[in-house]
Amino acid sequence: MRVHRSAHVRNFTVLPNAVLQYRRLSYTARGLLADLLSRPDGWREDGRHMADTSPQGRGAIRKALKELAEAGFYRVERIRMPDGTIITETHVYDTPQPTAPGVTRPVSGAATAGGTDVLVKDLVQETSLPAEQEETAQQPMTVPDEQVREAVATLFRVIRPEPRLRLGQAEAEELAPLVARWLERGATQADLAHALLPGLPTPVHSAAAVLRHRLERKMPPVQPVVRLAPARYAECAQCHDPVPRPGICRPCAGLGERTPAPGGDGTVARSGAARAREALCAARSVGLVLGSLVPTGPCPADQLSI
Repeated sequence: MRVHRSAHVRNFTVLPNAVLQYRRLSYTARGLLADLLSRPDGWREDGRHMADTSPQGRGAIRKALKELAEAGFYRVERIRMPDGTIITETHVYDTPQPTAPGVTRPVSGAATAGGTDVLVKDLVQETSLPAEQEETAQQPMTVPDEQVREAVATLFRVIRPEPRLRLGQAEAEELAPLVARWLERGATQADLAHALLPGLPTPVHSAAAVLRHRLERKMPPVQPVVRLAPARYAECAQCHDPVPRPGICRPCAGLGERTPAPGGDGTVARSGAARAREALCAARSVGLVLGSLVPTGPCPADQLSI
């Protein structure tokens, strides 16, 4: 094998041969390490972006980062600042480094803080939640079983048109308390569909996480309590005539005379009784009163008077 090297004046990287010939690492890991060491100090690029811009997929990049971390070429540290915020720093070495105490190393199983799928995280301070919000977040939401079933059924009906939002029964039951709060605040199925379906990312890696985020961030406000307007009048406790406020009216209290209503002198009542007697006599003239036969005959004169 004959090796041909060029003399470089700028834009080149010096690497020890021990790194490039480190046979305990895969070729993918060594190539990734060479790529990282060729970047300037302070370079920010995460593993997802590197995988999306290279032939290797995210799984291969994640595996290569794990190899580098186990060999001591790659390290992720979480640093707590004086104000309580936590920042993440990533270190890349051209020679293997011993494991320092407190350094996060990737492990199999569930994801851990400071995992190797992130190369360099933007050093943006992550402010913690206020104490009241933390207490609220820690308190589990208890919802009756009937409301849980209704919320789960509603959620499945809402996400049915979108194949990217497929959920299991257990995931839907975890989201049910949030959906129940939407329903308690007057939201309809159309409101949920408008909040959950438009503008979904492509691809959707976790349908449950996307739905939880949107249900929490777009939660409708609590509806104000509707109070009925008080009655504009009340009734007298004795005669039941309208009065401006609860109690008894002035005539019942002996503070004034009662003003008779129109026709209150009995004229209307007498006139109506006279018309009723006249109609009764007309029916008797044909021998029929309310569907029953009665003897015919003249009406008394006093029944015809008004």
